[in-house]
Amino acid sequence: MSNDSTAWLTPGAHRRLTVELAALNGHTDTAEAESLGIRLAEGKDAREARIHKLEELLKHAVIGEAPPDDGVAEPGMILTVRYGGEEDTETFLLGVREGALDEELSVYSPQSPLGQALLGAVRGEERSYSVPSGRTVKVTLVDAVPYRA
Repeated sequence: MSNDSTAWLTPGAHRRLTVELAALNGHTDTAEAESLGIRLAEGKDAREARIHKLEELLKHAVIGEAPPDDGVAEPGMILTVRYGGEEDTETFLLGVREGALDEELSVYSPQSPLGQALLGAVRGEERSYSVPSGRTVKVTLVDAVPYRA
């Protein structure tokens, strides 16, 4: 489930992306897409590129399937982290950001610098990653639990 081609999606994100693809292909009324807050790509090239991207994403999608509750950071887990020596924590879902418009939690991609740093981390493990400014940030995995819709 955690290989590079697999895309972990919430059920809501999967629905929005499926509706968007159907609307782009002319298989459904665009009103449904608009009601979900989806803005359709304009222009033939942009539409074709978006169709291709969505087809690839949905072909490799894992929808809402909970990973094992083993405390290891992987797609489909809700992660709680602490940055550096700060007291405060941040909680987010590790999964595909595409289509995650109205999720309750922030969604970070496993391909993001933070996501890459945390993949495979266990509770209590400290990792580091570089931000665009070049600064290195330390992050500790406080908790990792499966997403439950």
